[in-house]
Parts: sequence; C-alpha cells; structure tokens
Amino acid sequence: MSVPALVLVAHGTRSARGVRMIGDLAEAVSRELRGTAAPEDISVPLVRTAFVDVLGPAPSEVLRDLGSVPAVVVPAFLASGYHVYQDVPREIGESGHPSVSVTPAMGPDVALARVMRMRLRTAGWRPGDAVVFAAAGSSDPRARRDVRRAVTLLSAQLDTPARVAYVATGSPRVPEVVAALRESGSRRVFIASYLLAHGLFHQRLHEAGADGVAEPIGIHPAVVRLLAGRYHAAVRDLIRTAA
Repeated sequence: MSVPALVLVAHGTRSARGVRMIGDLAEAVSRELRGTAAPEDISVPLVRTAFVDVLGPAPSEVLRDLGSVPAVVVPAFLASGYHVYQDVPREIGESGHPSVSVTPAMGPDVALARVMRMRLRTAGWRPGDAVVFAAAGSSDPRARRDVRRAVTLLSAQLDTPARVAYVATGSPRVPEVVAALRESGSRRVFIASYLLAHGLFHQRLHEAGADGVAEPIGIHPAVVRLLAGRYHAAVRDLIRTAA
C-alpha cells in the first residue's frame, strides 16, 4: 500500500488570517510527519487542506485529485457536530475515492486544554480570576457534549471551574456569562477561546466585556503532535484492514 495522504478538513472562514493559519497548521503537520519518519523511509505523506464551508477546495475535490492514493481525513474540529457527522461522510461519498479512513475530530483532548491554559496565562489570567469557556456552539447534542467535556478538561488544568458560553449557536451567550460573573462578585473575568483560528467569532469575544481574551488555540507543537498522532493511528488501521 502506498503512503496515505493526510487531508486536513476545517471549517472555512472569510478571515485571511484564519485561512493562513489553517495552511500553516497543515504545513507544520507535514514537517512533523517528515520529522518522525524513519531515516530509511523516503516516502512521506502528502498533506492537503480542505474546507466544508465558506471556501474551497471541498474535501471531495481534494480526494478526487488524489486519484488512487489512500487518504486519511482528519477533521480539524474542536467538537463533533453536523460537519463531522454529516458533511465529512457526504463529501467522502461524493468523491468516489476507494480508500479513505476518517479519524476522530481534534477535540476534546487534554492537549488542547493545556494549550488553552497557556493562551490564558499569556492574556494575563491569574489564579483567582474567573474564566469563561467560549465555544462557537452547535445545535447537535453530541457537539455540546464534547464542549462540556472540554470545559471539564480546562477546569482541571486551571484548578478552577470555567463557565461555558457560546458565540453563535446555543445559550448562554458569552457576554451574558461575563456579565453574570461580574454581578456575582468576580473582579477579573477572562475568556478562554475554544476556537481554532482567528475570524468573526473570535473578534466577537473582544466585544463581550471581559478583562482579557485568550488567543485561539491556533498552531502549537502540542496541536501539531495531536493531528499527526490521529494520522498515524488511522494509518495503522488501514494497514490492518489491507492485511
């Protein structure tokens, strides 16, 4: 079996900065995969990006372009909702590609919680400050369950409870939770961004009235290793299936 390509699937954004970040993340994963290859292994996987909304290329287009090369689709989503359970399988089906493995989504994962803790500290958070865990939101109960798990992981990292809030879909909304924390006596309130990249949603967090807003999860060695690990696990499954 030839070396499977990695197709990193993300949600599209109209933010040029966000698009660049997804491209840079894919390149970082590619470097990680080259770095972990055995010295005698001259075959390293292709890494391609695809988007399920706003802009292209779509996953089906990327998969068709790969021809007969096996592929591992890695959903770069922080929770598994409609895009993971509906869009990704539909795109794979429309591609007609004969050999595709799909990994679990990026999140929730303790590695992401550790990155969020670091982003909060950089934003000025200190122990004792209140934390709002800001997620995009979803109407899918499975995605909301993933978010609750992610909140638990971050709270454990901070040794303080974080309050979940949503930017776009679901309630309570981020400004409401920030205001409620202030009314309950919190002197300083910080927002932990459970978003992958810069864009409209992250911009809204700066308008929510908090004392500080952490950067999106973005590119970090732990995130890169997480995605590379998803790929390696899926390749092992493909090899077992082909054997």
